[in-house]
Amino acid sequence: MKGKERAELRAEAHHLDPMIHVGVAGATDALLQALDDALRTHELVKVAIGRHAGLEPRPLAGAMAESLGAEVIQVIGRKVTLY
Repeated sequence: MKGKERAELRAEAHHLDPMIHVGVAGATDALLQALDDALRTHELVKVAIGRHAGLEPRPLAGAMAESLGAEVIQVIGRKVTLY
C-alpha cells in the first residue's frame, strides 16, 4: 500500500470508535472471527487492546493482520487500525 493511500485511511479512521476489544484472553479464534466479520462489513476497523491483555500492540497487530489477510494502517498507543 502506498503512503498516500495509507494517509487517507488514517484520516478516515481518526473518527472511528474501536469495534473490537482485545482482552486478557488475547487474540482468540472467536476474536479473530469477529474481526474478520467486521473487516468484511466495514473494511476499516479500529481495535482496542486492553492494558491487562499482556500483549504488545505492534506484534499483535501484525499477527492479526497476517492471519486475516488484512493491512495494518496504524498503531497508536493501544489502538490498532486494520484495513
